[in-house]
This record gives sequence, structure tokens and C-alpha cells, in this order.
Amino acid sequence: MSKFQLKNFFKAAYDPMLVFLQFFIISLHFFQWEFLAQKQIIQASPFSYLLGILIIIIAFIIILVSIKDLGRNLSPFPRPTKNSNLVTTGIYRFMRHPMYYSLIFISIGVFLIKLTIYFLFLTISLALIIKFKIALEEKYLMNKFKNYLLYKNEVKV
Repeated sequence: MSKFQLKNFFKAAYDPMLVFLQFFIISLHFFQWEFLAQKQIIQASPFSYLLGILIIIIAFIIILVSIKDLGRNLSPFPRPTKNSNLVTTGIYRFMRHPMYYSLIFISIGVFLIKLTIYFLFLTISLALIIKFKIALEEKYLMNKFKNYLLYKNEVKV
């Protein structure tokens, strides 16, 4: 395989790789791996538990509203679908990428409930993957929608 072919392979694999990693890290939140240390950073308290639950509930509601507002434009991939429209109404009037940020906040909520190094690692990993995914998605959106830059400048978050 030539250097050019290898570069094109990695470029084509980048989108699905980000989606896979995102879902993989999310799925790790549901498993307790016995061989990984479940060392708590600090002792969990009722306050951290309740704060974690509250953050998860609010983030989950934002995800549901985002799904409703996106409608047929919903896709797990950063590249917009062929017949998609730029959604700037509903929750997207106040923030860009509310589903991505909500996933990070759900991970933060789980971390606050557990307060372990494992869940801190998952939260940081998920935030990094989503950061890369947002950067890629915004590049695609700017190429597809002429008014995306104006939207991006108006809606900062």
C-alpha cells in the first residue's frame, strides 16, 4: 500500500473511527471491569450523588429535545446526510452540538456518582473524542451550508 493510499484510507476511516470510539467509551460506562482499579478519588457523598443524578437527568432531557429538533437530520456521523438542512431553531438556537455536550455531561454525572479514576478517565476520553468529532463536523457543515459561519458566530456554545 502506497503512502497516498494509506493516507486516503485513514482519511476515510476517521469518521467511523470517531463514532466507534464515542460509542465504545459510552458503553464502558455501563460495565464494571474487575481487572481495572476502581479506586475512588474521594469518598462519594450524598451531595455528589444527587448532583450527578441531576446533571444526568438534565443532560438526558437536552438529548431528547435535540433529537426532536434535528428530526430527519439526525445521524451519528459527523458528515451531514445528503438531504439535510441546517437546524438553527429550538435548542440549536441557544447552543451548537447540544447532544455532544449532553453526552459529556452525562459522563460527568456518572463520574460524580462514582468518583473513581476509571470514570474520570472515561469522561476525559469521551470529551476528547467529542472535541475531535465537533471539529470535523463543523468543517463539514461550513462546506455544506453557506450560512454556517454566521450561525457559528451567533451561537457561541
